[in-house]
Amino acid sequence: MKPNIFFTADHHFGHENIIKFSKRPFESLEEMNEELIKRWNEKIGENDIVYHLGDVSLGKLDVTKDILERLNGKIHLIKGNHEYSALRVSDRFEWIKDYHELSIEDEEATHGKQKIILFHYAMRTWNASHHGVWQLYGHSHGTLSDDEMALSIDVGVDCHNFYPISYEEVKELMKTKKWTPPFAPRN
Repeated sequence: MKPNIFFTADHHFGHENIIKFSKRPFESLEEMNEELIKRWNEKIGENDIVYHLGDVSLGKLDVTKDILERLNGKIHLIKGNHEYSALRVSDRFEWIKDYHELSIEDEEATHGKQKIILFHYAMRTWNASHHGVWQLYGHSHGTLSDDEMALSIDVGVDCHNFYPISYEEVKELMKTKKWTPPFAPRN
């Protein structure tokens, strides 16, 4: 059986002020950390693949290590701007990169593969964006307006009820976009 693929960003484990900054519905840091772990593990199995698009934790090293050990899945990290502790437990990640161009086999995609650009920050244009390549990002905690004309989505937890989202969920969201290829023949 093929593993499921998930995307997420901006957990900010161990960061008490994010509750106030992002208006998260948690009474305490402990409640936030525990609920984020619970929601992660509700969706992600042990062998599932997770692409975390940055800002895993602002907690101390021991707290970050403990949380990462409790999370299911094979985690790939795209570095955000708050990775001090996560980088010190780098062995928990399959790999750590600044940017990644992912290709997923999908019969419905052009040429049977969907290409996805993974980066912590939203971009206005990206490699092959004019050919239907998607861009997934975090960082903005849902503060950027969604551009229905662009094949990009904020996968941060603040935008998805504090859950990671699956490839299939991303695909459904992309189907709602009004993007058209800029170089397609016009009638």
